[in-house]
Amino acid sequence: MFCTKCGTQNDDNAFKCIKCSNILQQVAAPKTIDVPNYLAQAILVTLFCCLPFGIPAIVYAAQVNGKVAAGDHAGAVETSKKAKMWSWVSFWVGAGFGLLYIFFIILAAIFGN
Repeated sequence: MFCTKCGTQNDDNAFKCIKCSNILQQVAAPKTIDVPNYLAQAILVTLFCCLPFGIPAIVYAAQVNGKVAAGDHAGAVETSKKAKMWSWVSFWVGAGFGLLYIFFIILAAIFGN
């Protein structure tokens, strides 16, 4: 690769010219992949909705950032989808049990006399 400033021959992968220190090529910044990890949601549904179904949500959510850092985009997206799914399962199971509890309390109040 020739320097555009002084014309000196440099290696093809050189960053700067060996003679004038002119920058030969720009180094591209690594791409950041924005994959949501759903960790906050997983923790909240585990604490407030349904513990057994919230635990897998936390486990999957904790794996997302590691897979992104390792460059496994497909694995990160798949793990993110699983974390989201388990968060929703935990939410709806907890909401269902909460509604059943309220229903039985109302029945007990009506027929308990």
